[in-house]
Amino acid sequence: MSEENKDFGDKAEEAAKEFKEEAKKTAEEFKEGLQGAGGDNKKILAGILAILVGSLGVHKFILGYNKEGFILLGVSIAAYVLSCVGIGLLFVWIPGIIGLVEGIIYLTKSDAEFYNTYQVGKKPWF
Repeated sequence: MSEENKDFGDKAEEAAKEFKEEAKKTAEEFKEGLQGAGGDNKKILAGILAILVGSLGVHKFILGYNKEGFILLGVSIAAYVLSCVGIGLLFVWIPGIIGLVEGIIYLTKSDAEFYNTYQVGKKPWF
C-alpha cells in the first residue's frame, strides 16, 4: 500500500512540475502577445480615442502626456459646468475640436513618423 502511495505521490509531483513549467511558458507567451498588441507605437489607439472622446483627453493619457490630458479634462468639465449658466456654451466645443484634429493628425501620419514625433520626441500638442 505504501508503494502505491509513493508512486502516486511521485506522479503528482511530476505532474505539478509539468504544470508549473507550462504555466510559465503560457505566461511568457501572454506577456509577449500583450506587448505586441499595444506595441511601442500607439498610433491607432490614440487616434481613435482622440476622435471619439478627445475632449476628455484620454488620448493624451495613453501617450503619457498627463499634464495635457488633465488640461483637456479640466477645460471640458469646466465648460460643461459653466454651460448651465450659458457662458460655458462658448467653450464646450473647443476640447472636442482639439481631440478631433489631433486624432486625424495621428491617423494620417506614418507609423515611424508618429512614433518619432509623439512618443520619442514627446510633442504634446498637434
